[in-house]
Amino acid sequence: MARNVAEVRLQDRSARARLPARHHPYWRSICEGRHLGYYRGGRGGSWIARCRPPDISEYVTKALGSADDIVEPDGEAILSWRQALDAALAWYELLENPGLVDAADLTVQTAVEEYAAMRDARDSARAGRPLRSDGRSRLTRYVVVDEQLSRVNLHDLTEGDLRAWQRRLTSLKVLTRQRLANDLKAALNLFFQNHRRALPADFPITVKVGLKAEESYWEHGETVARENQILDDGQVREIIRLAQEQDEDGDFALLVVLLAATGARFSQLRRMTVADVQLDQSRLLVPTSFKGKGRSPALIKVCVGPDVAQLLRRAIIGRNRAEPLLQKWRYRQVGVGQWVKERRGPWKTASEMTRAWNHVVNAAGLEGTIPYALRHSSIVRGIRANLPIRLVGALHDTSVTMIERHYSRWITEGLEELAARAVVPLLAA
Repeated sequence: MARNVAEVRLQDRSARARLPARHHPYWRSICEGRHLGYYRGGRGGSWIARCRPPDISEYVTKALGSADDIVEPDGEAILSWRQALDAALAWYELLENPGLVDAADLTVQTAVEEYAAMRDARDSARAGRPLRSDGRSRLTRYVVVDEQLSRVNLHDLTEGDLRAWQRRLTSLKVLTRQRLANDLKAALNLFFQNHRRALPADFPITVKVGLKAEESYWEHGETVARENQILDDGQVREIIRLAQEQDEDGDFALLVVLLAATGARFSQLRRMTVADVQLDQSRLLVPTSFKGKGRSPALIKVCVGPDVAQLLRRAIIGRNRAEPLLQKWRYRQVGVGQWVKERRGPWKTASEMTRAWNHVVNAAGLEGTIPYALRHSSIVRGIRANLPIRLVGALHDTSVTMIERHYSRWITEGLEELAARAVVPLLAA
């Protein structure tokens, strides 16, 4: 039968000072099979932890550091009772979870690598094939290569380290710096969630304060919806006409039509199925994006005109309702410069439309226009039609705040006529 541990009060310096020096430690029980010990010497003492893993009869011990009997604690070599207890708990967790890294190896780069692996796995699962996420690319380019930040131990990370990193990105636009800061914030917060016992309790506060935005990009005249990316209805029709002329299969042209008609993101349209087309009601059910947290799976009901409905009717006739709505031919090379059609499959990434898109916009005299311009134009079209901003946001799977922030100019212009009607004569004839 195991002997009971003789409990000794070790929390107070004064209580430890009254203990006689001896060659074996005084123990304080933390829980069953786990104890925090104190060696009492002639010139102060030191901390030690012990643990008895399951199915093992002997204790495993670990020296933690010197006690703060004479010198004030520094959190590293000299520990108070609370600091020694935290170090012991972190060591116990390492014993239970061998996959965890030691606290000495926890650097900013460690957190970034774990977050990037999560992003890669998530994006690969969505695409159905191995992918390198854009989050990994951005963090590798601007965080991992920055050794002044990436090599900092997470225990020593301060708000000043994070602010200094942001100041080293002055060559980038404010909007780009904020996006990078959000990526790094997500990486550090995720690492704290997974290894919170190995990190200081105030670590989330350090991250929040250190990566807080000090300036707003709209104060610098920056905006997501660039002015030259807002197309009028005639330009949108010209892009669709040229896409239909240059696309012999009709796959690329159908994608362009749906981008323009719904204002949705490519990532949303590629997940639509044939069953999401409701021709009897002239509407489409567009999946919501993966952005945001805690959002329940839902479909956005978007009405389309009879011309788009007729095009979709020809595209889905005779097809299985579970098939992806947007598909394209996959080609196989049979010789030098010779390719043959092999099979049809769903669109995978937006980059697959880059070459055909560039041909179309160049032919339309709109060089530099990106596919996302169709989304910007759809949002502005709804604003100019005096639709409620909340409705415009719901149809385009975004928030009222984002619309007011990025499209405020067009909101003002669209309401000018209504505001003019409210003007009344104020001076007598």
